[in-house]
Amino acid sequence: MDKRKAGIGHWVVVVTLFVLAVVMVYPLYNQLVISLTGPEYITQADGTTLIPRGFTLSTYTSVLAIPKVYWGLLNSLFITAAGLVVNILLTSIGAYVLIKRNLVGRGFFMIMIVITMIFEGGLIPDYFLMRDLHLLNTYASVILFKAVNPYYLIIMMRFFDQVPKSMLEAARLDGYGDVRILFKIVLPVSVAGIATISLFYGVFHWNEYFRAMIYLSSEHKWPLQVILRELIISMEKASFIGSTNFLQSTGAAAIEFKALKASLIILAIVPILLFYPFVLRYFVKGRLQGAVKE
Repeated sequence: MDKRKAGIGHWVVVVTLFVLAVVMVYPLYNQLVISLTGPEYITQADGTTLIPRGFTLSTYTSVLAIPKVYWGLLNSLFITAAGLVVNILLTSIGAYVLIKRNLVGRGFFMIMIVITMIFEGGLIPDYFLMRDLHLLNTYASVILFKAVNPYYLIIMMRFFDQVPKSMLEAARLDGYGDVRILFKIVLPVSVAGIATISLFYGVFHWNEYFRAMIYLSSEHKWPLQVILRELIISMEKASFIGSTNFLQSTGAAAIEFKALKASLIILAIVPILLFYPFVLRYFVKGRLQGAVKE
């Protein structure tokens, strides 16, 4: 009887997770189908099906031919890549310093870090800070924003704490300093932690549009998310169509609205989805196994 109940419970969990997966994946799949459907079918009542009708890639070629979309995609890739380098470097250095038990003022620093997790200065102080640092309308303004997330810093500290002390002691006996220990010993055996926060930081930078919209006044520096927002707003407002505005300046007026929106959504999601497989494999299996010879 217990085995039967366990079997029923197992299938209930499997069916529930399958339904949740379908519910979450279908909207993305629906946008993919719309983006691949021929323009002559999109406007029809039964034009959108589970399989693209009149399969075509013309929407993607048309969208990528829009200069603003092309530069927006490159800007997003650059901001995400540069932001990741800054985030991982600063977070790793901070975590390595804070795991030292003999650090003077360590308790004070940890309290201040925890306080920043609860209270933030807000948008206006952040804007004034960027202005006083002369970073407005520069890529640095969005790359350096939240260069160190306190929550991710604490996560990295936990990973660094798991590094065997015998490895660190052996490295010091070999004449290694803190810099060499961090980059030669600690980071290589903490790949799982680096992968974890890299995913978090990467998704944050890729999806960020609000700060970029405020800090970056030049359109050619806008990331893809801002371009996507401006295009959709311009196309949804019928009063703007046919006038001299953002939509006409992109040359997108001739593209079917639903197909354009769907293709932009796919372009905005696919790069970060491609990033997941390279990171998720480190979530289950750490790199500490075999680091110390028994």
